[in-house]
Amino acid sequence: MKLTILGAAEQVTGSMHLVQLKNYNILIDCGLDYEKDTFQRENLYFPFDPASIDVVILTHAHIDHSGNLPTLVRMGFNGQILCTPPTADLTNLLLLDSVNIFLSKQNQQPRSRKYRSGPEPLYLQKHVRETAERFITIDFNKEFRINDQLSLTFIPIGHLLGAAAVVLTVNENGLTKKIAFTGDIGRKNYPLLVDPQPIPQVDYLVSESTYGGRFHNNDTTLEQKLIETINESCIKFPGRLIIPAFSIGRTQALAYALNKIFSKKLLPPVKVFIDSPLASSATEIHHQYAHYLNKEAQDFYKSQHGQSEFKELSYVHDKRESTSISNYHEPCIIISSAGMLEGGRIQDHLYYNIQNYYCTILFIGYCAKGTLGNRLLRGDPIIRLRNRDLMVYATIKQTDLLSGHGDHNDLVNTVKQQDPKTLKRVFLVHGDIECLHNLSAALEQDYQVDIPRKGDTYEL
Repeated sequence: MKLTILGAAEQVTGSMHLVQLKNYNILIDCGLDYEKDTFQRENLYFPFDPASIDVVILTHAHIDHSGNLPTLVRMGFNGQILCTPPTADLTNLLLLDSVNIFLSKQNQQPRSRKYRSGPEPLYLQKHVRETAERFITIDFNKEFRINDQLSLTFIPIGHLLGAAAVVLTVNENGLTKKIAFTGDIGRKNYPLLVDPQPIPQVDYLVSESTYGGRFHNNDTTLEQKLIETINESCIKFPGRLIIPAFSIGRTQALAYALNKIFSKKLLPPVKVFIDSPLASSATEIHHQYAHYLNKEAQDFYKSQHGQSEFKELSYVHDKRESTSISNYHEPCIIISSAGMLEGGRIQDHLYYNIQNYYCTILFIGYCAKGTLGNRLLRGDPIIRLRNRDLMVYATIKQTDLLSGHGDHNDLVNTVKQQDPKTLKRVFLVHGDIECLHNLSAALEQDYQVDIPRKGDTYEL
């Protein structure tokens, strides 16, 4: 058995790993690598013949794990894509949204200068449809036999609805070997989601490292933080609170937390707008798979007679409704995408409110370097938006209480559930260089730890 690390090596995005057995090739994830400005061109080529891949196994729907599947299909992959049922539906949603983003970038360039035309889309809707036809769904904790020498089990890992760690059992040359891929590890007690389940004992482990050396703030709860922020932004002063949030996962968790706060009457009523068509569709998928949610969420919704919405909440469906929010003069909360402010309807709300002294912008997720969100978080006094320089008068805040990633302790604990006598090697991926080395330092006393470079191959 050979393992080749083809993505998310010494960086976070572009997860893709190849397991090669005799006459059988397995691809774990096929994510977009968007670390570079030229990411569409970078993702066009694979270091293997797509037709040579026999099966793809998908850990979860996020685009850095799933986003290049239609390119793989377009270039010759003809096999099945195995994942959990929620992952299949959420992935289809995100891939269709990727097509819209590709087309938007292409159309942003001036048409009068052909040499400046935008990049060609990596794929179109028809390729997404062809990809969706290849999904075969498997529930958690049910062994699925792929062929005589290979079986698969999905382990709940938190992080996102349907997200799973992958455990492969390989029978090769009379020997049984097990290799696991964590995907992205969630955190305990996260709104809506189940806690990560321990991964069974394996011989080899490929682990993410996003929060290596980084720790979540545990000084307060999410409920307390939201109450404090809403009170300051909307009740003490008649202002508005704008929360940039990723449409899938983060928005649903936030809406659930607000539902609990207002249902318990912990705050006076405040209007909540969710302005994201993608978030609305993702919420419907969360309703469909409510039995995948954690017990607390299921019990809460039962107490609400199965309703996940609450009277203060409104979904904004079209552009006209979105624009009309700027004329809503009562205190309100606006949740909109994208989370890093790099596109979407959130830019409209930012444009009309960044110079509003009575506006607070609360970031609830990571903002990559170079993004508009990152510039606001580092304290830039002026931002450029719609070809205008705008002074930043709004209050900027941040919390990591809705981060879907487990922190350093969660990552270490996931690995240390493995018996050092059984686990032969740990491969650390999906992390910045500093995070990878921080996590490695915490593990190397008990385990043999490797930090692969992109393209590194290991004989297991």
